[in-house]
Amino acid sequence: MIKFPVIVLNGFLGSGKTTLFRNLISQSIKKNITVFSIVNDMSELEVDAEILSDDDFLEHDSFSLKSISSCVLSSLAGIQELDEAINDSLLNKNLDLIIIETSGGCHPMPLIQYFRKQSLVQLTGFFVLVDSLVMEQDFGYGRNLIPRMQQNMMEGKRDMVNLLVEQIMFCSHLFLTKGDRIKKRKLNEIVGHIEKINPFSQSYSIIHGKLPIESLFEIEEYNYNNVEKLFKELQPIMDLEQELIKPYGISTRILKDDRPFHPKRLWDTCHKYLDKRIYRSKGFFWLASRNNLSLIWNQAGGGINLEFIGLWRSSIVEDQNNRLSDFELEALKEQLKKEKGRFGDRRCDITIIGQKDQLDKFTEKLNLCFLNDKEIKQYSSGYVFEDPWPKNIAPIKI
Repeated sequence: MIKFPVIVLNGFLGSGKTTLFRNLISQSIKKNITVFSIVNDMSELEVDAEILSDDDFLEHDSFSLKSISSCVLSSLAGIQELDEAINDSLLNKNLDLIIIETSGGCHPMPLIQYFRKQSLVQLTGFFVLVDSLVMEQDFGYGRNLIPRMQQNMMEGKRDMVNLLVEQIMFCSHLFLTKGDRIKKRKLNEIVGHIEKINPFSQSYSIIHGKLPIESLFEIEEYNYNNVEKLFKELQPIMDLEQELIKPYGISTRILKDDRPFHPKRLWDTCHKYLDKRIYRSKGFFWLASRNNLSLIWNQAGGGINLEFIGLWRSSIVEDQNNRLSDFELEALKEQLKKEKGRFGDRRCDITIIGQKDQLDKFTEKLNLCFLNDKEIKQYSSGYVFEDPWPKNIAPIKI
C-alpha cells in the first residue's frame, strides 16, 4: 500500500517556517501538485492562515488548508486535532503531499510518535529551521547551546533552550535560515556545533525559503530507530508537558484595536522595550501616516519586518481615482457596512508571544502607541504625523 508522504516544518519562533511554507505552497500550485496543508497558530487570530487566504491560494483545487489554533500541536489537544485533520486529508484521492507548519513552541516527539503509528500516511521529512542570527547573537554561534542545556538539567529547569535543543535532536533535516546575514565561515561554525547535537541530520542553509518542492518526494521515511533512546529518556517529561496547551513558560497576548499606531511613538517604543524576551509577534496593523496600506507586523527577537499585504477596502472607496465601476464601488461599500470599526476595515490585530513579565510591559507600551482622542481629531483633519519607519516597505513575496 502506498502511503501519502508528510513533511513537518518545525523550529523555534521566527525561524522562517512560514516563509518556507508559503514558498512550497506557491510551487505546488504552479506545478499542479495536490497538497493538504496544516498550519498551527498559537493564537486565535490565525495570522498565517489569513495571509494564505489573502494570497488567493484557497481558490486553487490543488490546495487545501486546515488551521489549528489556540493550542500547541504537540499537546494532547493538538494531537487530537491533528488526527482529525489527517483523516480529512485522506478524503482527497488525488493527494500528493501533506505539509504541516507547527508553531514555534511545538515539541517534535509527540508528532513523531503519532506518525509512527499511522498506516495510511508516512512521515518523511521532519525539518527543523534554526535562525542563524539567533545562534550568533544568543548562543555564541552555537557554542553555548549545549552548555546552557546542561545548566538547565543541573537546575532541573526546562525552558526554550531545552525546546530548541530537542527540536534539533529529533530532526531529519536541519535548515539554517538567514545565513546571508552572517559571514560564511561563521555559518560553518554554527553547523559544526549543531551537528554535535544530532549527527544523524542533514544540514543545509536556506535563503528566503527557497527549496525545490520536487526534492520533498526524494526523501525516505523518517528513521525512528535514530530517536528510540530519546523516546525513552523524554517520555516522563512529555507525559507532563502534553497536558499543557502552551508549555515552556510561553505566554501570549492579543492586541486588538481599530485605531492606527502613532508612527513615531511606535518606533520609539519598539527600540526601547523590544528584546529577546519577546520571542515573536505577528499580525495586521496600520499607521496613521499610511492609512491606505494594510501592513503585516512580523517580529522575531529584536528585529521587526514590516510587509505590505494590500490596500484597505476603506482606502479604495475613499480614493476618488479608484477606477472602480459604480457596481464595484457599491459592492465594496456594502462589504464595509459589515465592519464594526470606526475606520472601516482598518484594524490592528497582533499576537505577541514571550516571557510573561516582559510581555505584559511590552503589550502595555504598545497600547499607548495608538492614537489618543486628541490625535484622532488631528488625523481626521489631515494632520501629518512624523514617520521614522522605512519609506519602502516590501510586499509579501510568494
